[in-house]
Amino acid sequence: MPDPRESESGLPVEPVYGPEALADWDPVRKLGAPGAYPFTRGVYPTMYTGRPWTIRQYAGFGTAAESNARYRRLIADGTTGLSVAFDLPTQMGYDSDAPLAHGEVGRVGVAVDSLDDMRELFAGIALDQVSTSMTINAPAAPLLLLLQLVAAERGVPAHRLSGTIQNDVLKEYIARGTYIFPPGPSLRLVADTFRYCRAELPRWNPISVSGYHMAEAGASPAQEVAFTLANAVAYVRTALAAGLTADELGPRLSFFFVARTTLLEEIAKFRAARRIWARVMRDGFGARDPKAQTLRFHTQTAGVQLTAQQPEVNLVRVALQALGAVLGGTQSLHTNAFDEAIALPTERSARLALRTQQVIAYETDVTATVDPFAGSYAVESLTDALETEAVRLMDRIEELGGAVEAVELGFQKGEIERNAYRIARETEDGERVVVGVNRFRTDQADEAGRPYEPLRVDPSIETRQKARLAALRADRDGAAVGSALAALRAAAGSSAGENVLYPMKEALRARATVGEVCDTLREIWGTHRPPAGF
Repeated sequence: MPDPRESESGLPVEPVYGPEALADWDPVRKLGAPGAYPFTRGVYPTMYTGRPWTIRQYAGFGTAAESNARYRRLIADGTTGLSVAFDLPTQMGYDSDAPLAHGEVGRVGVAVDSLDDMRELFAGIALDQVSTSMTINAPAAPLLLLLQLVAAERGVPAHRLSGTIQNDVLKEYIARGTYIFPPGPSLRLVADTFRYCRAELPRWNPISVSGYHMAEAGASPAQEVAFTLANAVAYVRTALAAGLTADELGPRLSFFFVARTTLLEEIAKFRAARRIWARVMRDGFGARDPKAQTLRFHTQTAGVQLTAQQPEVNLVRVALQALGAVLGGTQSLHTNAFDEAIALPTERSARLALRTQQVIAYETDVTATVDPFAGSYAVESLTDALETEAVRLMDRIEELGGAVEAVELGFQKGEIERNAYRIARETEDGERVVVGVNRFRTDQADEAGRPYEPLRVDPSIETRQKARLAALRADRDGAAVGSALAALRAAAGSSAGENVLYPMKEALRARATVGEVCDTLREIWGTHRPPAGF
């Protein structure tokens, strides 16, 4: 018998699986029925046999007007949910005219500085008919409030708005770095957002706990699950301390994972994550509502696995990754465009990415039955192995005091960096094959077809955004803005547990900018400084 191979998580993958692999395996305990505890087989009884997952496309670049045109085109092409990408200054809570924003305005997402920009971003889009996801973290609260204010101006009641803000600051300290405040105040803002959504936006998911960015930074599938769920545990504890119950919060939690090209392990990963989370919520937090025990998640195909070499090959990678997400039971999906390793996707490449989902949904038979891999010797064995490894890592985080304490020690960041180094070394040594990069390379001059033309962001965007901000500040009632920001400052500094989102909304209604709101909170809460390392 050949030596077993290793999965992405470093777990053995046997050349052959048979009945002996599941000799002591109890399908009733491990699987249950679809839509029932432990939700290994999916969070809904019928899954895609009734309707497909929400087909999202992550998009945003340049000005609000340019992104709006892309969104309307995607809706016309069949997208059923929008996913907004913000530029780096917006993600960091800086206005487009801030010195630190120079050179980054509108480049990796859309610039949203004010209520005026949010109006333009969603012009002509029915906010009560399209689910909206916003990939925003430290400034999640002001961006959500801007959307609510725009909806109210159009007469759309808050209870009709549906969507998700990412709002996952812990993974920013671990993997991405777009944090603003220290962990304590950040978690307070998350808790205030939970309470606000419970009272004001009942259909809105106030957080999407993200493993995707940790995976993009180099986390293995087991690390992705473990660190994501450990962060979620910290958020649930924060919410309980703020007065919510597990049964109130659970149905509003959502998650965000990557889908890699390693099809079988990814299917197993999603199934293991559901099973672990159901047990955490039921046994750890006492959730009795089945909806509070379910792990509902969005998936994005793996941007880190896209290559600039032979970019058309990425179409194949993305199709396989998307298939893994669907077979793993995702609730919504974004497929990357083939050219994203080179530039922001063009309209043509974004449409091809959308069509990839539509082919899987409407031309294959994978939606005809729920959880087609249930009972597979290989997949069930991998699911059990991933569950065991993820729980081991979660237990280690608990030993360190929990996710926040582990973040402050640099534990998760260190583990991810070590795994990323292993992947890089294996790729450089040729042990890990990447088609077109370290094997099966071609001379680019021999490539057939028309030359690739990347999407180019107009460099004048920054100048135009600065002009818009100057006009806004000249036109608004400066005294009203100052008064509203003073009320926000007082709430942020209060020890009485005042929810900062209410004065924040009034400041934004008075046309305070996102940067001004975040700067006000910086004055009171300070900014985070990363640890030296674990």
